[in-house]
Amino acid sequence: MSEIKKIIKGCLAGDRRDQELLYRRHSAKLYAVCLQYSGNDEEARDILQEGFIKIFENLDHYKHEGSFEGWMRRIMVNTALEKFRSRHNLYRVDDIDTITEPDAESDNQDYAGLEAADLLCIIKELPEKYRMVFNLYAIEGYSHKEISKMLNISEGTSKSDLSRARVILQRRVGSYIGIKKKVANG
Repeated sequence: MSEIKKIIKGCLAGDRRDQELLYRRHSAKLYAVCLQYSGNDEEARDILQEGFIKIFENLDHYKHEGSFEGWMRRIMVNTALEKFRSRHNLYRVDDIDTITEPDAESDNQDYAGLEAADLLCIIKELPEKYRMVFNLYAIEGYSHKEISKMLNISEGTSKSDLSRARVILQRRVGSYIGIKKKVANG
Protein backbone atom coordinates (compact mmCIF):
# COMPACT_ATOMS: atom_id res chain seq x y z
CA MET A 1 0.00 0.00 0.00
CA SER A 2 1.38 3.41 -0.98
CA GLU A 3 2.11 6.02 1.66
CA ILE A 4 -0.72 8.30 0.52
CA LYS A 5 -3.19 5.41 0.65
CA LYS A 6 -2.08 4.71 4.24
CA ILE A 7 -2.55 8.37 5.17
CA ILE A 8 -6.00 8.45 3.53
CA LYS A 9 -6.97 5.24 5.32
CA GLY A 10 -5.82 6.76 8.64
CA CYS A 11 -7.79 9.95 7.94
CA LEU A 12 -10.90 7.93 7.17
CA ALA A 13 -10.44 6.11 10.48
CA GLY A 14 -10.28 9.49 12.27
CA ASP A 15 -6.56 9.37 13.08
CA ARG A 16 -5.63 12.99 13.97
CA ARG A 17 -1.94 12.40 13.18
CA ASP A 18 -2.73 11.31 9.63
CA GLN A 19 -5.12 14.25 9.21
CA GLU A 20 -2.40 16.64 10.38
CA LEU A 21 0.15 14.93 8.13
CA LEU A 22 -2.15 15.29 5.12
CA TYR A 23 -2.71 18.95 5.95
CA ARG A 24 0.99 19.71 6.48
CA ARG A 25 2.04 17.98 3.26
CA HIS A 26 -0.44 19.73 1.02
CA SER A 27 -1.53 22.97 2.68
CA ALA A 28 1.23 25.16 1.20
CA LYS A 29 0.47 24.17 -2.42
CA LEU A 30 -3.26 24.38 -1.87
CA TYR A 31 -2.91 27.75 -0.15
CA ALA A 32 -1.20 29.01 -3.33
CA VAL A 33 -4.27 27.86 -5.30
CA CYS A 34 -6.53 29.68 -2.84
CA LEU A 35 -4.46 32.85 -3.24
CA GLN A 36 -4.97 32.72 -7.01
CA TYR A 37 -8.72 32.93 -6.54
CA SER A 38 -8.98 35.17 -3.48
CA GLY A 39 -8.67 38.88 -3.03
CA ASN A 40 -6.35 38.70 -0.02
CA ASP A 41 -4.50 36.44 2.43
CA GLU A 42 -7.36 36.31 4.93
CA GLU A 43 -9.84 35.15 2.31
CA ALA A 44 -7.31 32.59 1.01
CA ARG A 45 -6.93 31.17 4.53
CA ASP A 46 -10.73 30.93 4.83
CA ILE A 47 -10.96 29.09 1.51
CA LEU A 48 -8.14 26.77 2.56
CA GLN A 49 -9.86 25.95 5.85
CA GLU A 50 -13.26 25.38 4.20
CA GLY A 51 -11.59 23.34 1.46
CA PHE A 52 -9.80 21.06 3.91
CA ILE A 53 -13.05 20.49 5.80
CA LYS A 54 -14.59 19.39 2.48
CA ILE A 55 -11.57 17.20 1.71
CA PHE A 56 -11.87 15.39 5.03
CA GLU A 57 -15.67 15.11 4.71
CA ASN A 58 -15.42 13.68 1.17
CA LEU A 59 -12.29 11.58 1.46
CA ASP A 60 -14.37 8.42 1.17
CA HIS A 61 -15.40 9.61 -2.35
CA TYR A 62 -11.80 9.65 -3.64
CA LYS A 63 -11.53 6.66 -5.98
CA HIS A 64 -7.70 6.42 -6.04
CA GLU A 65 -7.83 7.16 -9.75
CA GLY A 66 -5.72 10.01 -11.02
CA SER A 67 -3.80 12.43 -8.88
CA PHE A 68 -4.88 12.82 -5.26
CA GLU A 69 -3.35 16.30 -5.28
CA GLY A 70 -5.42 17.14 -8.38
CA TRP A 71 -8.55 15.90 -6.61
CA MET A 72 -7.80 18.17 -3.63
CA ARG A 73 -7.00 21.09 -5.96
CA ARG A 74 -10.43 20.76 -7.61
CA ILE A 75 -12.05 20.91 -4.18
CA MET A 76 -10.12 24.12 -3.37
CA VAL A 77 -11.04 25.71 -6.72
CA ASN A 78 -14.70 24.77 -6.24
CA THR A 79 -14.62 26.17 -2.69
CA ALA A 80 -13.20 29.45 -4.02
CA LEU A 81 -15.88 29.53 -6.72
CA GLU A 82 -18.63 28.97 -4.14
CA LYS A 83 -17.29 31.91 -2.13
CA PHE A 84 -17.19 34.06 -5.29
CA ARG A 85 -20.74 33.09 -6.31
CA SER A 86 -22.07 33.81 -2.83
CA ARG A 87 -20.86 37.41 -3.16
CA HIS A 88 -21.87 37.97 -6.80
CA ASN A 89 -25.47 37.15 -7.57
CA LEU A 90 -25.92 39.46 -10.57
CA TYR A 91 -23.87 39.35 -13.76
CA ARG A 92 -24.15 41.53 -16.78
CA VAL A 93 -23.97 39.99 -20.22
CA ASP A 94 -21.27 41.60 -22.35
CA ASP A 95 -21.18 41.59 -26.11
CA ILE A 96 -17.93 39.94 -27.20
CA ASP A 97 -17.86 42.12 -30.34
CA THR A 98 -17.36 45.26 -28.22
CA ILE A 99 -14.09 44.01 -26.71
CA THR A 100 -10.97 45.64 -28.07
CA GLU A 101 -7.99 43.39 -28.63
CA PRO A 102 -4.51 44.50 -27.59
CA ASP A 103 -2.27 45.92 -30.32
CA ALA A 104 0.18 43.63 -32.07
CA GLU A 105 3.04 45.77 -30.74
CA SER A 106 2.36 44.63 -27.20
CA ASP A 107 2.93 41.02 -28.30
CA ASN A 108 6.49 41.89 -29.29
CA GLN A 109 7.57 43.25 -25.91
CA ASP A 110 10.60 41.77 -24.18
CA TYR A 111 9.25 39.64 -21.34
CA ALA A 112 12.64 38.15 -20.38
CA GLY A 113 12.84 40.14 -17.13
CA LEU A 114 9.46 39.01 -15.86
CA GLU A 115 9.58 36.44 -13.06
CA ALA A 116 6.74 33.98 -12.36
CA ALA A 117 6.15 35.59 -8.96
CA ASP A 118 5.81 39.01 -10.64
CA LEU A 119 3.25 37.63 -13.07
CA LEU A 120 1.26 36.02 -10.24
CA CYS A 121 1.18 39.37 -8.43
CA ILE A 122 -0.06 41.10 -11.58
CA ILE A 123 -2.76 38.43 -12.05
CA LYS A 124 -3.81 38.84 -8.42
CA GLU A 125 -4.43 42.56 -9.08
CA LEU A 126 -7.06 41.81 -11.76
CA PRO A 127 -10.64 42.67 -10.85
CA GLU A 128 -12.14 39.60 -9.19
CA LYS A 129 -14.49 38.46 -11.96
CA TYR A 130 -11.74 38.75 -14.58
CA ARG A 131 -9.27 36.94 -12.30
CA MET A 132 -11.74 34.08 -11.80
CA VAL A 133 -12.33 33.57 -15.52
CA PHE A 134 -8.63 33.98 -16.35
CA ASN A 135 -7.57 31.42 -13.73
CA LEU A 136 -10.23 28.91 -14.75
CA TYR A 137 -9.43 29.24 -18.45
CA ALA A 138 -5.67 29.84 -18.59
CA ILE A 139 -4.50 27.99 -15.49
CA GLU A 140 -7.08 25.27 -14.86
CA GLY A 141 -7.86 24.65 -18.56
CA TYR A 142 -11.66 24.86 -18.43
CA SER A 143 -13.65 25.77 -21.55
CA HIS A 144 -15.88 28.85 -21.71
CA LYS A 145 -18.91 26.55 -21.63
CA GLU A 146 -17.67 24.96 -18.37
CA ILE A 147 -16.79 28.35 -16.88
CA SER A 148 -20.21 29.74 -17.74
CA LYS A 149 -21.84 26.91 -15.77
CA MET A 150 -19.43 27.24 -12.82
CA LEU A 151 -19.91 30.98 -12.47
CA ASN A 152 -23.52 31.13 -13.65
CA ILE A 153 -22.68 33.52 -16.49
CA SER A 154 -23.10 33.31 -20.25
CA GLU A 155 -20.35 31.94 -22.49
CA GLY A 156 -20.15 35.39 -24.08
CA THR A 157 -19.50 36.96 -20.68
CA SER A 158 -16.80 34.38 -19.99
CA LYS A 159 -15.10 35.18 -23.31
CA SER A 160 -15.49 38.90 -22.73
CA ASP A 161 -14.06 38.72 -19.21
CA LEU A 162 -11.10 36.65 -20.43
CA SER A 163 -10.44 39.12 -23.23
CA ARG A 164 -10.57 42.07 -20.84
CA ALA A 165 -8.31 40.23 -18.37
CA ARG A 166 -5.75 39.67 -21.15
CA VAL A 167 -5.84 43.33 -22.16
CA ILE A 168 -5.33 44.44 -18.56
CA LEU A 169 -2.54 41.91 -18.04
CA GLN A 170 -0.73 42.93 -21.21
CA ARG A 171 -0.87 46.60 -20.25
CA ARG A 172 0.29 45.94 -16.69
CA VAL A 173 3.06 43.61 -17.80
CA GLY A 174 4.18 46.22 -20.33
CA SER A 175 4.18 48.92 -17.65
CA TYR A 176 6.03 46.66 -15.23
CA ILE A 177 8.72 45.84 -17.79
CA GLY A 178 9.05 49.50 -18.75
CA ILE A 179 9.60 50.48 -15.12
CA LYS A 180 12.05 47.62 -14.63
CA LYS A 181 14.06 48.73 -17.69
CA LYS A 182 14.16 52.35 -16.51
CA VAL A 183 15.46 51.25 -13.11
CA ALA A 184 18.07 48.99 -14.73
CA ASN A 185 19.25 51.76 -17.07
CA GLY A 186 19.40 54.13 -14.12
